[in-house]
Amino acid sequence: MLSALDRHHSVAPPGFSRWLIPPAALSVHLCIGQVYATSVYKNSFVAHFDTGATSVGVIFSIAIVMLGLSAAVGGTWVEANGPRKAMFVSACFWAAGFLVGALGIFTEQLWLVYLGYGVLGGIGLGIGYISPVSTLIKWFPDRPGLATGLAIMGFGGGALIASPLSRQLLSFYDAGYDPNVSASVAGGGALVALFLTLGIGYFVVMMFGVANIRVPAEGWAPEGWDPASVKKKPLVTTASVSAANAIRTRSFWLLWIVLFCNVTAGIGILEQASPMIQDFFRDGGGRSAVAVAAAAGFVGVLSLFNMAGRFVWSSASDLIGRKRIYLVYLGVGMVLYALLASVGHLAVGLFVLLAGVILSFYGGGFATVPAYLRDLFGTYQVGAIHGRLLTAWSAAGVAGPLIVNGFLDAQGKPGTLTASAYQPALFTMVGVLAVGFVANLLVRPVPERFHEPRTQPEKEAVA
Repeated sequence: MLSALDRHHSVAPPGFSRWLIPPAALSVHLCIGQVYATSVYKNSFVAHFDTGATSVGVIFSIAIVMLGLSAAVGGTWVEANGPRKAMFVSACFWAAGFLVGALGIFTEQLWLVYLGYGVLGGIGLGIGYISPVSTLIKWFPDRPGLATGLAIMGFGGGALIASPLSRQLLSFYDAGYDPNVSASVAGGGALVALFLTLGIGYFVVMMFGVANIRVPAEGWAPEGWDPASVKKKPLVTTASVSAANAIRTRSFWLLWIVLFCNVTAGIGILEQASPMIQDFFRDGGGRSAVAVAAAAGFVGVLSLFNMAGRFVWSSASDLIGRKRIYLVYLGVGMVLYALLASVGHLAVGLFVLLAGVILSFYGGGFATVPAYLRDLFGTYQVGAIHGRLLTAWSAAGVAGPLIVNGFLDAQGKPGTLTASAYQPALFTMVGVLAVGFVANLLVRPVPERFHEPRTQPEKEAVA
């Protein structure tokens, strides 16, 4: 049955509009972007399993680690089998993660939630994240940054849908749960029903993407686009590099460091967003000028910046170049982190603006990196190379919270911290971004010895 999902069964017919591909990719990324909304039911999990916040937070960490590992291991398989089969497999793992997680909630076995949402769901995350990337780049060789930004924007925006949806579903399944009160917790039955609903609902939505995704026919090119224009741009190759050869190049590992540094710094704010804004504006009596409800709204604003940055900055990279846009992410990011640490406590509006632009760079970094890889290594196995690079995300997902929480634990107890307690962590992130800035400066074109041999027609076309 899976043979019906093979690449050759999904070749686009003549006259097919390439603008139908981003919605198909978006349907997958909007679903798996739910991983950013796990904090919605975190308190309910703590109460249901009678455990600590750290034990529940491990669920998210496992999912992110499995995202990077599955993307790295499965990247070549995705390239060989095409986006339709990969998106179907992703939907199956993602839905299975919710169903097994629901079983863990029902039986009060937290390890089953680790296995379900963390491991199985994490595999669905990794395969689903990279499945449309290579296809989008091949459909939009003239605007790869815009194309990948359109899809990966959905991953950043998935939480904007999942957060209010999850709250409303919990209040529907548990009359005692108040979605407007942060301390309110839902019962185990409501959590089971939520996971079952999300698992089934996401599977159906992702099937829309499976049904509508197409790959371009051999030799297809956008009307009016001249392939010869590609080689005129610096750092952009017309050659092909395999995934196996890509990881042997210095540029790959420099880009790995770039992504690791950008993500580590972004997670430093994202993971602490809600308590951070309250602590920054705490008075001498220990009270915060920012209410819990306003802090929750701040998290939503950051999600908007994160989502918008994935589209706006990635699209801008088509005009100014991938290397230059990363100089903006990392260089301007250093300045913004220093300002946040030194003057961010002076006004709420200033704090929100600084944090928002930082998170837009965080999102932009994710959306731009597939196009950066395409520039350096060509389209041959760019999805597989992207999967290997996402191990930087897994590493950053562990390093970022460890750095920030380590500093904060040394400063005092949660709920008693002030803006000064965050300064060591924020200035450390300035140093992290500086490392990434230098690494990006050192990126060079891939040497010809790593290129795949050209066929005779390709040689004639280049000549």
